[in-house]
Amino acid sequence: MKDLRRYYIDGQWVAPEPGARDWQAVDPSTEEPIATIALATKADVDKAVAAAARAFESFGLTSIDERIALLERLKAAYKRRYAEMAEAIRREMGAPKILAEKAQAAAGLGHIMTALSLLRDEQVEVNDRGTAIVAEPVGVCALITPWNWPMNQIMCKVAPALAAGCTMVLKPSELAPLSAHLIAEIIDEAGVPPGVFNLIDGDAVAGTAMAEHPQVDMISLTGSTRAGAEVSRHAAASIKRVSLELGGKSANIILPDADLEAAVKEGVEACFRNSGQSCNAPTRMLVPADRLDEALAIARAAADEVVVGPPDAEGTDIGPQANEKQWKTTQSLIEGAVKEGAPLVTGGPGRPPHLNAGFYTRPTVFGPVDNQHMIARTEVFGPVLTIIPYDDVEEAIAIANDTPYGLSAYVQSADIGQARQVARRLRAGMVHLNGAPTDISAPFGGYKQSGNGREWGQHGLQEFLETKAIMGYGK
Repeated sequence: MKDLRRYYIDGQWVAPEPGARDWQAVDPSTEEPIATIALATKADVDKAVAAAARAFESFGLTSIDERIALLERLKAAYKRRYAEMAEAIRREMGAPKILAEKAQAAAGLGHIMTALSLLRDEQVEVNDRGTAIVAEPVGVCALITPWNWPMNQIMCKVAPALAAGCTMVLKPSELAPLSAHLIAEIIDEAGVPPGVFNLIDGDAVAGTAMAEHPQVDMISLTGSTRAGAEVSRHAAASIKRVSLELGGKSANIILPDADLEAAVKEGVEACFRNSGQSCNAPTRMLVPADRLDEALAIARAAADEVVVGPPDAEGTDIGPQANEKQWKTTQSLIEGAVKEGAPLVTGGPGRPPHLNAGFYTRPTVFGPVDNQHMIARTEVFGPVLTIIPYDDVEEAIAIANDTPYGLSAYVQSADIGQARQVARRLRAGMVHLNGAPTDISAPFGGYKQSGNGREWGQHGLQEFLETKAIMGYGK
């Protein structure tokens, strides 16, 4: 078991301040402890923020060429330790080996490369009145990240923050500390100046201290809608910028002209990927009512083919849920849906019968489900799909939009023109047509209770920039 009771502050690994509590992270496939961390106090937060504030005085003035060189070094260091990163993610959240290597670890590298591609020769826009419009780094950023896609969500904040010239304090999820400590080592190896990047471990105590801190200029959080509301409340007094990427309950509309078998199978696979622990997962499948029985049969067969098992086992499609708390939440929601009368197509409460330890959940499908059912309105964050019938396209659009969330949506149709028309009417920040994959250069974020602001690509970089007008610049 690793002893990770140290923080990376001001370019050094340091011991926590007195009062920090120990916490054990667990391998979800075995339920055995894998690391001990210390949960930061307000004093630790103050120390990290002070280091970031000092560093910003110089790092905020660096040139684009200097930041390009820094990101190139970071990319090289990440590549050198890529295999370690994939293994860390596999162990801390139970991701199958191929998912950890090809998606989880790859996402971190992808965000570094995207940030590099966005940095160009510095240009100052001067309008016809002689006023210059310039972009400047927002300042000290507090970054709070979850456990479900740990390196994706760390680097989609860290990479653009570095590219913009910001300094930062990162608080990763206490449930997934291995990859976060490894990225701090990688950042150190890359020669990022002291104080530019700082890492603390912690729970809501540290998160609150970061949100309230008067020297923090921006807070960026990826997490639950409840956590986003709390962070916003604590940040309000200092009027700092708040960027939130929160929950989702995404609709997958299979239009009448779509290839039903292919669309349902693809929808099941997408819903269950990463053990269903993705905020943008297509968890509500909308199918034509006159083909409901056919869709249910296809979904049952597809779900029953999903192999649940240890992340290092050959042929595993999905591993365990990443932690005991999430596993218990998922089990409770499945049990609640059964009690509420939602028809169970396959799966259900409990572990798969061949697994007697680990936080494994049976791939579960409910249907037909009314959109007012609890299981159709609550973000489960597990391998649970609800199937909802509709009578016509207008009703499908209305059902899809009838949710407090608005992160992502999916449309399947043989007619791309019709798919585009439906996409324009969906109240979601992202829409995937006919199985199109996520685009790492496109903005990631949602409407309504799915958050505000955007991550990824040019829009993600803009979140870390302030706009300044300098009158008389061109005279």
